[in-house]
Amino acid sequence: MNKDKALHYINSHNLTEIKAGNHRTTFLEIWMVTVNDRIFARSWGLAEKSWYNTFLKDPEGQIRCGDEIFNIKALVPDNLKELTPDINTAYLTKYNTAVNLKYSKGIVEQKHVEKTIEFVICE
Repeated sequence: MNKDKALHYINSHNLTEIKAGNHRTTFLEIWMVTVNDRIFARSWGLAEKSWYNTFLKDPEGQIRCGDEIFNIKALVPDNLKELTPDINTAYLTKYNTAVNLKYSKGIVEQKHVEKTIEFVICE
């Protein structure tokens, strides 16, 4: 199953590549976490032309997990408020190394929590 392969890759790698929308031609490496077999990411840069804002306008895209590319739909989860503590824990657990610590502590701040998006693998 495609979703299982993607989940395994995301759980075992710090960076996963993403292509937001149908008009981008290149992949960008970002942090992703999983919670309850669902895939989440948060925008770090908060820029107007970010992958996050692109997905809000065009929810189709792709993630690349090693040699495999998966088509995805991006959405803001309806139950984000309830999921936030678990997503925060996933970030703080996965990215708890010295090099990443500054950023993992930052990505759980409210301004980044507000930029949480879920990726659904299109089977």
